Amino acid sequence: MDKFDRMYQLHQILSARRSAVGWSELAGRLECSRATVFRLIARLRDFLGAPIVSDGNGYRYAREQDARAYELPGLWFNDRELQALLVFQRLMDNLEPGLLSEHFVPLSRRLDEIVRHKRLGLGETARRIRVLGFAPRPAGAHFQTAASGTLQRRRLRITYHSRSKDQVTERTLSPQRLTHYRDAWYLDAWDHLRRALRSFSIERISHAIEIDEPAEAIAESKLDEHFVSAYGIFAGKADKTAILRFSAERARWVADERWHPQQVGQFLVDGRYELRIPYRDHRELVMDILRHGAHVEVVGPVPLREGVMAELTAALENYKTGKQNLMV
Repeated sequence: MDKFDRMYQLHQILSARRSAVGWSELAGRLECSRATVFRLIARLRDFLGAPIVSDGNGYRYAREQDARAYELPGLWFNDRELQALLVFQRLMDNLEPGLLSEHFVPLSRRLDEIVRHKRLGLGETARRIRVLGFAPRPAGAHFQTAASGTLQRRRLRITYHSRSKDQVTERTLSPQRLTHYRDAWYLDAWDHLRRALRSFSIERISHAIEIDEPAEAIAESKLDEHFVSAYGIFAGKADKTAILRFSAERARWVADERWHPQQVGQFLVDGRYELRIPYRDHRELVMDILRHGAHVEVVGPVPLREGVMAELTAALENYKTGKQNLMV
């Protein structure tokens, strides 16, 4: 631990205590000698303006009733915090390459300086962390506008090309949340055209401007009920529960997976695993069920079971037709 880490830790100790801390306790927690404790206190007080006082029992921060707590000036991190921040930076860069790079430039420059000073050997962070995505979709040209409107609580006027209906419409939105789901970005918003909550794929926005009107505020509970209660990206309050049973072999994986915050799972006596998931729209759920093939059975509801059976039957027919064509 170098002197900067110890100064940071000393600040953390004094900030967390209202009573005085004796030098022996400080020496033990900072893993240093009594002389080093006194030098650290002097540096923190004389060079960084920390309001350290001694009251006979030890050292503490002077606290006036209406005064704000003292904070270290500048950017300070201990080793673990610095490592975590570098990992976060790497994750963000992999989440969408270049998306926030221009905003991270000043922070990255300062982090590089700290890393070189501390000689932590963290220059290999980029090579030691691997983030894999599956068929990611780019955030699109208007991510920054969507993010600004969401964070600044301003309305947006957008041109949107819907995939499902293949239609282009003009919308005025009150943005509520940005959602990153399955390697794609979505904007959850109040749609003033439809007078309802909607979710928009940000890469399908072909034009967007922020307008000088405050966004309509929607309660967090209402947002969660609409966007979170049901399975997948399709919004709406869950009104059905899927009952899935996985083979004993596949159970070793599925039992550790989180399909939904309100899911309920249990092992059966024969080693299979039963998973219950609230949902509203079956489309995405069917796709996720199909990837487990013969290792999963849909117990109910009946429409979901029949929907999966129909997909499997159609797939089998495609293979039969394909085989016949290959033989011709």
